[in-house]
Amino acid sequence: MPKMKTHSGAKKRFKVTGTKKVKFKKPGQRHLLTGDSGNQNRASRKSSIVSKTDMKIMKKYLPYEF
Repeated sequence: MPKMKTHSGAKKRFKVTGTKKVKFKKPGQRHLLTGDSGNQNRASRKSSIVSKTDMKIMKKYLPYEF
């Protein structure tokens, strides 16, 4: 059985935590920030955890992280 390939876009954007949750940075912090409220800007600074429904896809993209 050949090795599975890791999705190269996913390995740049997602990290697996010690409890096997997938962490990612929220989008929308690069440019055009003047239209957003301060609350939106502060909320998008924090990283977030991938939902349970998307974990099946993440396990396919990052096969050797789990």
